[in-house]
Amino acid sequence: MGVLPVPAEVRAILLDIEGTTTPIAFVQETLFPYIKNNVKEYLRAHWEEEECQRDVGLLRKQAQEDSSLDGAVPIPLESGSGEEELERVIQAVVDNVHWQMSLDRKTTALKQLQGHMWRAAYATGHVKGEIFEDVVPAIRKWREAGMKVYIYSSGSIEAQKLLFGYSTEGDILELFDGHFDTKIGAKVESESYRRIAASIGCATNNILFLTDVPREANAAEEADTHVAVVIRPGNAGLTDDEKSYYSLISSFTELLLPSST
Repeated sequence: MGVLPVPAEVRAILLDIEGTTTPIAFVQETLFPYIKNNVKEYLRAHWEEEECQRDVGLLRKQAQEDSSLDGAVPIPLESGSGEEELERVIQAVVDNVHWQMSLDRKTTALKQLQGHMWRAAYATGHVKGEIFEDVVPAIRKWREAGMKVYIYSSGSIEAQKLLFGYSTEGDILELFDGHFDTKIGAKVESESYRRIAASIGCATNNILFLTDVPREANAAEEADTHVAVVIRPGNAGLTDDEKSYYSLISSFTELLLPSST
């Protein structure tokens, strides 16, 4: 793919995570399976804690809203005490989480529990965020050249900070000037990129967005944001039209900053 010159007006680089800074396999083969395999043990260990009870309360409320959906799993209230009763409720929560994950749902209730479980996993060293080897050296060079660097992911800001704070490269949070998640808007909606530009105090054409998803690239482009599509091992393939239309990179080192020309 060679070298991709960055337009002179670009002042900030906005990064997707999955498939861009981090292998898709890490999310699919490490993070999500960790939840499925450990949710029961986590609930048993933290059940009496206020945070865990808030998480369960949100999941119970979501289950009530989902009650008309095919296969939905209700979460009963605890009607008494005793180990058997507690196990019954915990199993219902486990079954509900597994059901939501099987449908790849993005509910706030599910995300919140996942975020708290991942926090514990990162803190205890059971999980480390995987980063492509070209990412950190490239970002350091961008920052030395005066470029601002931001993250925009569908994962919560807390989950983003965990991944980069407990990464295979150590704590690299200092490399980022800010984080955005879907609270600013969906990544496939052009208005989200206008909001991000306003938030960081620049025009949309002062931003270069790196993503592996053409639909996201298209939305950013509609907002007059510069875009490059990242080709990484494990990413979904692009159509011939997409390959010919978008600027493509396979490594962050392929970006040539204006100051480098």
